[in-house]
Amino acid sequence: MASPSSSSPTTPLLLKSPSSTSDSDFENNNNNNHHHHHHPCKVIIPMQIHKPVAILSGHVGSISSLALCGEFLLSASQSHDIIVWQHPDLRRFATFGHGHGSVKSLLALSNHVFTAHQDGHIRVWKLSRRSENLFRLLSTLPTTKDYLGNFLKQSNYVQTRRHHKKLWIQHADTISCLAVHNGVIYSGSWDKSIKVWRLSDFKCLESIKAHEDAINAVVAHKGLVYSASADGKIKIWKKDEKKSFLHCLKGVLERNKDVSWNSVIVCEDGRRRFVYGGGSDGSVVGWEEDEQQEQKEGWNLVCDINKAHEMAVLCLCSVGEMVCSGSADKSVGLWRRERGGGLVKVGVIRGHEGPVKCLQASRLGFGGGGEGGGGFMVYSGGLDKSLRVWWVSMESSEVKKDNDKKKDLRSLSY
Repeated sequence: MASPSSSSPTTPLLLKSPSSTSDSDFENNNNNNHHHHHHPCKVIIPMQIHKPVAILSGHVGSISSLALCGEFLLSASQSHDIIVWQHPDLRRFATFGHGHGSVKSLLALSNHVFTAHQDGHIRVWKLSRRSENLFRLLSTLPTTKDYLGNFLKQSNYVQTRRHHKKLWIQHADTISCLAVHNGVIYSGSWDKSIKVWRLSDFKCLESIKAHEDAINAVVAHKGLVYSASADGKIKIWKKDEKKSFLHCLKGVLERNKDVSWNSVIVCEDGRRRFVYGGGSDGSVVGWEEDEQQEQKEGWNLVCDINKAHEMAVLCLCSVGEMVCSGSADKSVGLWRRERGGGLVKVGVIRGHEGPVKCLQASRLGFGGGGEGGGGFMVYSGGLDKSLRVWWVSMESSEVKKDNDKKKDLRSLSY
């Protein structure tokens, strides 16, 4: 099933050193750099330097999802295959998943990989270095045991569309996203529901009628689950201890009903929690949780970037104080998160020949070393079937900021 690719040549790196500089694919936005619609603040001149590290090819179809799994980077495509790339040289290490349906989402947890598919199933793979099949298929959800325990009882069936019923443990459409938290997996689907699966035995515990349209993204963080939907809403869910730990609605975030939310991420700054959504209108919008308010509307708008991209924002990721946005306009936006939750644009990465569908970022240093040496890696997967790896250096920005502070102090002294 999985095939090691030790004989395949090492991926040629496009960059010898992360410290070298180039303006080849970099754009500065000195004019109108800060895009806050409701919360204006100072303009920061972008000084980040990004460099292309590698272009990884091998997928037959468009790349739909990326996941970091220890020393491995996993990429999945619409053509059913999953490729494993190994750090630090980013060589193709193994492939698996052929013939199991188009992969929509990847989730890595310890030595397991969970894949969400267009056929409405979740597949669980286990990493085993003792076997020729490095990633072997462990289970398919719903499991046969779960199915047999439900199919005889008529009350376990739900109406999915006219004249068509399915068991409540089954997704009726494509599973678009996965998240894991506190011993359970959350799966979001175009059938508008979220299902909750127990990690220990893969039993389906709950089905949440979450949205009025397709669910495009789900993320779980510190006891809360966030779901982003084409219905224009990002909803927050929490386990209700009074109702056998079933999930209840805790909050609803929305900007206008005309936008479809394609992505959602959660960032923390100390005790402050920020939620950012990427919209079909090219916007990136952020909210902060107001812990002083107990009612459902306890969230404050902190960021409303009306035109973060020229076309739809398809994916978001974060690392440290940085947020990255991938768009149908073929670019990756680089944003610095400020203390109040606002985002300042500090750069744009271009290079893809099609929409950027998925992103991952890591502090993993260039060549596999340390904390990233003042920068971070960005991995972008596109509908152009390419996986591109970028190095974003933060050092020049920090030097610039320090110099600006010194200049400000000198000007005050006069």
